[in-house]
Amino acid sequence: MIVSEKRVANHKLIAPGKSRTLAPTSAMTQDLPKPHVSIAYCQLCGWLLRASWTAQELLTSFSEEVGAVTLIPDRTGGVFDVHVDGVLVYSRGAEGRFPEMKELKQLVRDRIAPERDLGHSDRR
Repeated sequence: MIVSEKRVANHKLIAPGKSRTLAPTSAMTQDLPKPHVSIAYCQLCGWLLRASWTAQELLTSFSEEVGAVTLIPDRTGGVFDVHVDGVLVYSRGAEGRFPEMKELKQLVRDRIAPERDLGHSDRR
């Protein structure tokens, strides 16, 4: 469901301060190991590299905890949403910016391994 949109070039843009719910369906994730992280990114904005880097960082930091990371290309402008087991943990549309990696690691950790220390990436 798109909460607010306008068209620019060939794709829709999400209004600043709004979020788009794009969680993987249960049919998509039923056979994936848990916990499962999904990253939906705007394909038309060219954010594949950012999504790939984010996936690499999360897989490196949570190599023992994360069962799978899925990249989901989206043709809605401005989408960069991160879900853990279908629960939205970060939305660029809602926040109006990309997540800092430290911030995203904390949000993911809080969902999958709340007791885990992230070392230099932890809150201070």
